[in-house]
Amino acid sequence: MLRKTQDLNDTQIEVFDLLVGFEEEEQISRKKLASRRALRARRAIEQLQEEKELASNIDECWFDD
Repeated sequence: MLRKTQDLNDTQIEVFDLLVGFEEEEQISRKKLASRRALRARRAIEQLQEEKELASNIDECWFDD
């Protein structure tokens, strides 16, 4: 009987370790996704600012001629 209890506990421990590992992987995955989204947003904002600056510079050159 003690052997069955020990096996069950080992099995429970293994399942628990697997679940904890899965949760950690999920957390890492969510962080990576959030980082990618933030990077895309930052790049979009930078591109918009560059386009505005370019348009402003073109307008200035156009009026100077």
